[in-house]
Amino acid sequence: MATALHIRPRYHRWHVDPGVEWVEANTGYAHLEWEIPLNQAALVLVDVWNNHYLADTAARAEAIIQQRIRPLLAACRRAGLPVIHAPSPPQAREHANWVRLADDADAEPAVADWPPAEFCAKSGPWARYARPVEPRQGEIEAMRARRTIHPDAAPAGDEPVIATGEELHRYCAREGILFLFFLGFNTNACILMRDYGTLEMSKRGYEVAVVRDCTTGMESPPSQAALAQTRGAILFLEMFGKYSVTSEELIAGLAG
Repeated sequence: MATALHIRPRYHRWHVDPGVEWVEANTGYAHLEWEIPLNQAALVLVDVWNNHYLADTAARAEAIIQQRIRPLLAACRRAGLPVIHAPSPPQAREHANWVRLADDADAEPAVADWPPAEFCAKSGPWARYARPVEPRQGEIEAMRARRTIHPDAAPAGDEPVIATGEELHRYCAREGILFLFFLGFNTNACILMRDYGTLEMSKRGYEVAVVRDCTTGMESPPSQAALAQTRGAILFLEMFGKYSVTSEELIAGLAG
């Protein structure tokens, strides 16, 4: 079993070499050389669900699960790299492997009555600021109610399941984990914005990288052909203090 992970995380370098004009066109990617004790790193699976209401997003995710995530999970389990599952609070709290390290009170804001509840709900005097209710929203809610962890990315053995960022933080503190490698869906939503996602866990001080071939975003008509939302979300992380790797690089790094 491996004792260390050898990896070259990629980031976007805002700087240029001496003598080079300092313009955006001359910035680019750079890599670091890391050797991480295996027990200080973890793979975090964010919202790897068994369905999605957008058919093309679902198709891309399914291909990634079968072609990239399954081989990576197998390699991590063989090597002993910790695997943590973060499937969203409702799914996590129903799973037998839920770690139960934090309750809802731990997520309460410091000022509990601001913004006002009516403003948050866009009700009462704030109702005019609400987005309109979409006619097919009921279909999405029904699908969400049936959503579970994808069977091909389900926890194995006693792999932990977490529901919140506070819970992930407490688990990592207990286990001594400092480096978090994120994969899952969607790149421009949950990977970025969940309280257990890349941005919030980076704020807590963890070293964060996204496994860039093990994620896809929700695209729009102008962005779909080039997967520009997906690529942009990854580049955003690489530009602002976070990193990316590929599943093949992680697998090779686990093999030394």
